[in-house]
Amino acid sequence: METFLQGFIVCFGLIVSIGAQNAFLLKQGILKQHVFWVALICFFCDVVLMGIGVLGLGSLISQSLWASMALALLGATFLFTYGSRSFVSAYRGTSQLVAQQAERASLKKVILVTLAITLLNPHVYIDTVAIVGGIGGTLNVDEKIRFLIGALCCSFLWFFGLAFGAGLLRPYFEKRRTWQILDSITGLIMYVIAFSLLLYAVKLLDTM
Repeated sequence: METFLQGFIVCFGLIVSIGAQNAFLLKQGILKQHVFWVALICFFCDVVLMGIGVLGLGSLISQSLWASMALALLGATFLFTYGSRSFVSAYRGTSQLVAQQAERASLKKVILVTLAITLLNPHVYIDTVAIVGGIGGTLNVDEKIRFLIGALCCSFLWFFGLAFGAGLLRPYFEKRRTWQILDSITGLIMYVIAFSLLLYAVKLLDTM
């Protein structure tokens, strides 16, 4: 049980933030558009990536300074770009326009965007493969399984809870100003995470 809780807590500390993936999931939940499929894809990607990380790849990446630094720099670049787009959207108030046209988005398009937000974001790999995998990689086989189950339970509860709970906020997002606030907060958080990744890359460079 202790190892299960460790996995749950580690995942909770990483996943509970408005990152690129969570921001997209939050918006889909508010729009009540293909919510189940978005949450399921996010969770399934965690199953694959955390599984790969805990079962060995995570420890290899964490031991490679070059691989860790490359992920950090790619993640920072992605997050700066995403954060900048969020600030532009906040300034123009375009998210409300997207919300008004949400019924036009097909399931195929939403699935593709979800996969892109998840798999093209290096920060996802840092969280799931490098950090979760790096911690889980130090355990024995039985402990790895319990650690992984704990992390995935947290992932499942978070993604589906956020996806379906976000719908309760829909009445507040009928105003343009609310969307602008959400986009501004998302952009700020993206910048903060990106800056932290740059600092992490600099520290790695000093150790080489």
